[in-house]
Amino acid sequence: MKLNSIPQIKHTDSNNFFLLSGPCAIEGEDMAMRIAEKIITVTNKLEIPYIFKGSFKKANRSRVDSFTGIGDEKALRILRKVSETFKIPTVTDIHEIADAQLAAAYVDVLQIPAFLVRQTDLVVAAAKTGKTVNLKKGQFMSPESMQHAVRKVEDSGNSQVMLTDRGTMFGYQDMIVDFRGIPTMKAFAPVVLDVTHSLQQPNQSSGVTGGRPDMIETIARAGIATGVDGLFMETHFDPATAKSDGANMLHLDHLEKLLTNLVTLRSTVNKLH
Repeated sequence: MKLNSIPQIKHTDSNNFFLLSGPCAIEGEDMAMRIAEKIITVTNKLEIPYIFKGSFKKANRSRVDSFTGIGDEKALRILRKVSETFKIPTVTDIHEIADAQLAAAYVDVLQIPAFLVRQTDLVVAAAKTGKTVNLKKGQFMSPESMQHAVRKVEDSGNSQVMLTDRGTMFGYQDMIVDFRGIPTMKAFAPVVLDVTHSLQQPNQSSGVTGGRPDMIETIARAGIATGVDGLFMETHFDPATAKSDGANMLHLDHLEKLLTNLVTLRSTVNKLH
């Protein structure tokens, strides 16, 4: 299966993986442009097809006083500016049916959050925009069950769909990646591994999600070894001050070394096939 609507990543059987990366949430124009510029410099150097990621709003917060966004259209306009400035596609997540048409006017890929991937009306609304749809595997779902989510998109007349694994609940406060799911889901659609969300430690008593960023390279390497088509990593120039998911984000300064190592590993894995 090809993602033909996004020329930069349509060859999912090419030698390199593609990357979805950026901040968890759009906090402002300056930060989004700064992060995008850094990532595009690295991905161009390493010849990694790249999609900029940023949430235009955060709907699934633990506390009512958590940061949810700077305004929907304001954030979406920033995403469009990133795309136009750097000539790259963009992805954002949607949470309500009305979000699909709204976000589709600004971005190239609509992402369905893991908690919402069973919501048929939301998935169908995203599919009917004609945009590429990124379905995140529910933390409570088996890899095999994701074929039904893919079929909802395809039955809505849209073949541009990919799956993203972001870990499975392990007890109440941890996530684990079952790497057997990568080849399983590749039978249904191109597969992305969400490295940073897989390292979340949710349901903390503080109401703020924890994480294990020290394990980012370990999980990313395992994903490349098991044949993922793409990687998803949230990054920030100062994760400690990020307004959302800072505890599990990759520091932007560490991105180039990590991706360099992963490109080398991908080359080695390709030689084994």
